[in-house]
Amino acid sequence: MSKFLVTGGAGFIGSHLIDALLADKSVKEIRVLDNFSSGRREHLEQHKKNPRLKIVKLDLLNLKKALPHFKGVDRVYHLAANPDARWGLENTKLDLEQETIVTYNVLEAMRRNKVTQIITSSSGTVYGDVGKIPTHENLGPALPISLYGAGKVAAEALISAFCATFEMRGIILRFGNIVGDRTTHGAIYDFIRRLDKNSAELKVLGNGLQSKPYIYVRDIVDAIVFGGKKCGELEAGKFDVFNVAPDGGTTVKFMAEELVAQLGLKDRTKISYGTTAGGWPGDVPHSRMDASKIRKAGFNLPRNSDEAVQLAIRRIIEWLPTRKEAKDSLRLPRDAKTIART
Repeated sequence: MSKFLVTGGAGFIGSHLIDALLADKSVKEIRVLDNFSSGRREHLEQHKKNPRLKIVKLDLLNLKKALPHFKGVDRVYHLAANPDARWGLENTKLDLEQETIVTYNVLEAMRRNKVTQIITSSSGTVYGDVGKIPTHENLGPALPISLYGAGKVAAEALISAFCATFEMRGIILRFGNIVGDRTTHGAIYDFIRRLDKNSAELKVLGNGLQSKPYIYVRDIVDAIVFGGKKCGELEAGKFDVFNVAPDGGTTVKFMAEELVAQLGLKDRTKISYGTTAGGWPGDVPHSRMDASKIRKAGFNLPRNSDEAVQLAIRRIIEWLPTRKEAKDSLRLPRDAKTIART
């Protein structure tokens, strides 16, 4: 019987992880710590009567208040972070606080409470802009081009140091781009909001040729659960790093066209593109990730990048009409003619 703590457990990825962990009857208790800046209570609504789930609204920048919640925990799934690299353009302290300082506070709370296992979400942005060269875990030095990526690099370094110094065990998972239902940010999210305002035209940041590896959110949850098992197998003082992404990538153009088609707006919506290679300062126009290490360890993603995007769009379109008490403005465009195919 295990007690797990999930930081950011009400978020896009975190809430899907909660679904998976609660499905395991051997899990005795799950504690969610979330400041609800991007997380949504609606994401956990279906579990509100489950006595094994404890939800606490907490800012992890406050170490003193965080400390007691780590007592008696067997493993931490650390997903709390700034979810969108673009947000750091306006608030340059955001990634320092939400990636680096929050990760330090989590590790320090673990140390003081003798919690020894951590699985954390990192990102392919740590590699910087290396074009379409498939990046592997030993590629270095890490030279990110965004504050988001820099925050992730610093967080990884802290985990490495805490594991070695205090005999903890850590698994770092470097994700590709995650898409799916309960989305709170990202290209598909932005496209839907723009189409709701004006379905006649969809303006795309950048030239549309940007291409990155995409993963359906419930598939990344399987990788996180797998990471938890690998963490339990590590020796004290050790940590490991795994890329999690399909081979190849999907263009923004494919994503925009697929969304418009699934919404039944193909004959109505004109898609227009910019001229820049990237969508915003710090955007990596092209990325590829070598995930052969985690495949050799025993985990395989069930679909490629294009398939993940297609499935994610279907699930988002099915999910949006169910949001009866949503706290944001994300909804199906009024002119949408169809619900996604099942």
